[in-house]
Amino acid sequence: MIIRNFYFQTFIRILAVSLFSALAGWMISAGKPAELIIFVILTDILFIFLLIHFLNTTNRRISYFLESVQNDDSTLTMPTNINDKSIHAIYQGLNKVNRQIQQLKIENRQREQYFQSIIEHLATGLITFNKKGFILHTNSTAKALLSLDILTHIQQLERIDLKLYQTIKTIAPTERRLVSINSERGEVQLALKASDFKMRDEELMIISIQDIRNELDEKELDSWIKLIRVLMHEIMNSLAPITSLSDSLTRFFTSDGHPVSPDSITNITISKTIQGLNVIQDQGKGLMSFVQSYRQLTRIPEPDRKVFRVDDLMNRVSILYRSLAGSEDADLVISLKDSKLEINADENLITQVLINLLKNALEANDNNRPAKITITARTVSAKHTEICVADNGPGIPENLIEEIFVPFYTTRRNGSGIGLSISKQIMRAHGGNLKVRSVAGKETVFCLSFQD
Repeated sequence: MIIRNFYFQTFIRILAVSLFSALAGWMISAGKPAELIIFVILTDILFIFLLIHFLNTTNRRISYFLESVQNDDSTLTMPTNINDKSIHAIYQGLNKVNRQIQQLKIENRQREQYFQSIIEHLATGLITFNKKGFILHTNSTAKALLSLDILTHIQQLERIDLKLYQTIKTIAPTERRLVSINSERGEVQLALKASDFKMRDEELMIISIQDIRNELDEKELDSWIKLIRVLMHEIMNSLAPITSLSDSLTRFFTSDGHPVSPDSITNITISKTIQGLNVIQDQGKGLMSFVQSYRQLTRIPEPDRKVFRVDDLMNRVSILYRSLAGSEDADLVISLKDSKLEINADENLITQVLINLLKNALEANDNNRPAKITITARTVSAKHTEICVADNGPGIPENLIEEIFVPFYTTRRNGSGIGLSISKQIMRAHGGNLKVRSVAGKETVFCLSFQD
């Protein structure tokens, strides 16, 4: 209807121009009066002007409308208080289209906010960047994982960890990689996955970042459960011979459920009984020792947290260190740059962890002289403090580094295998962590990581 009205109005104006042009030509050829010919020509020119004005006005309004749409400006409204029905109908149609565009923009913004909220609530970090490395979007999880408030270019990651920057820079679409970084929250294990896509002829890369430390902790917990099942099996295996031996000894002194006569007891019976009782006693002591170790492992007390100075803790540990076997053969060096450094923890439990680490360091350096053990305390960030125990011993083989925190795992003949497990549980009870790094033939470093 709108187009037909427009065509009709245009046709009428063109027809008028054509008729007056023809009339002027006829009048000139017929020799009509000049005044009348001039009047007809001026009238024709007027109709031509009206036609041009009609077309220009409409085209100009449509052009303004299209430019406003192109410039994302939906506030332009066409006037509808005009008498020309065809123009009025065109403007009404453009206003209707404009309202539909406005509605679509509102719906798109709402949809964008919806997806933005979903992305911000994801437990997985997301980073989107272009070929030049400029970051277009980063969700809050990614910023938290990388300990950054603002991230505009992937080269900023180089200041966090060079290995992380190189990994993200070189990762290929659909590729998965694991990378370990040292951030303000301590050592973090990150799993990276990349995917690419095109948007407005620009190639973009999306990197998903996930902290898999919790997943590793869950796997460790599963290992504990499996280990405890094995230990229960071993306990039952230890109890079985005790039960069997007790039955055998009982038969020496009973017959048909009644005690035998003292005259029937021989020296051989007494000797076998004593041997059997000694075996039962040894087995019982072994089981008692094992159960005691198990109780220590599973009954870590709740930390009685208080703020205390680290230098007081170092003095206390230094005194206790002198009572350890072999301490006279290893130099203990304490490095504390900030004498006013404080932590909020259970001082007794932290002392227990440090003494256990010092004892392990001494045992690891039995054949390494001169041995040197260093305790270092430092502030990593405003909310992160570390106390590290390092020794210059033979180090821990790479294939064993993941096993040392497993309960009852030990490489020493007389070791219980629970010291490091208990120490790690104590640190977890404080909301921190106990981590280790080792270089074969050079050093081993255990770090207590505290998060305020």
